[in-house]
Amino acid sequence: MAVITEQQIQAMAPNAAAAANGKKISQKGGFVRLEASADGSFYLGECTGSGKSNYITSADFIDPMSPVCRCSCPSRQFPCKHGLALLFEIAAGKKFGVCEIPEDILKKREKKQARDLKNSEENEGNENASETGSDADAEALAKKKASAAKSAKNARVKKLKKQLEGLEMTSKLVQDLLKSGLGTMGGTALSTYSQLSKQLGDYYLPGPQKLLNGLVLEISAFRKDADEEHYEASIDILEKLWALVKKSQKYITEKLEKDEVELDDSELYEELGGVWKLTELEAVGRGRKELDLAQLSFWVNFNPAANQYEDTGCWADLASGEIFMTYNYRPMKALKYIKAEDSVFGVAHVPVAACYPGEGNLRIRWDGAQIRALGEEDLKKLRSLAASSLQTEAKAAKNILKNALADPMLVRLVSYELIGIRDGEYVLKNAGGETVVLGDMPGMEGSLNRLGLLPDGSLLENQVLLGAFFYDRAAKRLKMQPLSILTETEVIRLLY
Repeated sequence: MAVITEQQIQAMAPNAAAAANGKKISQKGGFVRLEASADGSFYLGECTGSGKSNYITSADFIDPMSPVCRCSCPSRQFPCKHGLALLFEIAAGKKFGVCEIPEDILKKREKKQARDLKNSEENEGNENASETGSDADAEALAKKKASAAKSAKNARVKKLKKQLEGLEMTSKLVQDLLKSGLGTMGGTALSTYSQLSKQLGDYYLPGPQKLLNGLVLEISAFRKDADEEHYEASIDILEKLWALVKKSQKYITEKLEKDEVELDDSELYEELGGVWKLTELEAVGRGRKELDLAQLSFWVNFNPAANQYEDTGCWADLASGEIFMTYNYRPMKALKYIKAEDSVFGVAHVPVAACYPGEGNLRIRWDGAQIRALGEEDLKKLRSLAASSLQTEAKAAKNILKNALADPMLVRLVSYELIGIRDGEYVLKNAGGETVVLGDMPGMEGSLNRLGLLPDGSLLENQVLLGAFFYDRAAKRLKMQPLSILTETEVIRLLY
């Protein structure tokens, strides 16, 4: 029988309502017939519904990591609630009769295998084309590929040159601001900078465009409430924008001079606004295999500069304790087309994944994963991998955070002896007597106050904390925002 968990089903659902309705159908005995193939790769159910006839729904597990649901109901959701209900029946271990795999499903499998084979041959460059066809066909294919490669290269060169033009314009803008001061962005100047920001889209620079939008928003907010926090945030954005412009100008110029315009292992590609494909990340050596990742924290922020929601997950590698990040971006203009991510409370076994270039907590992506429950052995392993030296972790955080292009936080697992209040602030102390002040990072949902709401005071003693180091510019010191507490039996999430 196929193995699937409720968390996987929740992840597959197009929305929370569909998952809830599917579970309700399963719990109320909505199926009048349940059957499965002898090899456990195909499941079929006959489900009562609002129509005159029952609905026939199926789940094809030919790819166990990504089962495909089909249903005869008129719903446009995929999977529909009936398909999800069938998955809940499988997860619950219900009894299934035996059936043959329908002919139409076998044909769909053959078509999928043919597509996969074709894609595989194309990705490998059809090196054996001459063996399966005539020499003329192989030569024609080679010419076609060479022409496509030349066109792609010319397009990349054109794009890089256009980006250089936009970066030069941005460089002059930043230099003017540095000379005249942020105070000059008031009044009509804000409107001018907003227009300049829109122009950056024509230069393939959505990254700098987002930063400039953020700068305009922070200055606008500062002019309204005179809160120094907005001014400090403006300085941070301006520093990052300047660093990005200077590094990118050098990077692109060198690529054009050396005539090496293909994608490479550089974080600047994404910082400028490029979008990596999974296959591209693997091609530049960013692939990872056979990972077991436990999600320890999850939150959703709205980024006004990019006008989008950002779903963020923190995942710990059970083998090394390394913390990876997942990001799901949902622009407002496409909100109804992009599914929101949700918390995962288990361990994801990931056969193939890829990490993005960068330093600190690397962003990671994968296409399929098998989810299982997080057990006490997993927690024991993670707790053993937690850092014992705050000094070492703080030094690493400072080295990374001083890079203007790095993420403004570094997430780590640290063991502690006590979390308490000193001089009106929460402080974490480890077994060696080292301490770090806890706080809420600007722009993040607060979690500090939840330490005082914990049901058991023992959670503040001799546990492991998943925390985010960040630099508090106002206090001029490194702090840590608490995200989750790992005990011997569970993960207590402070962000949810």
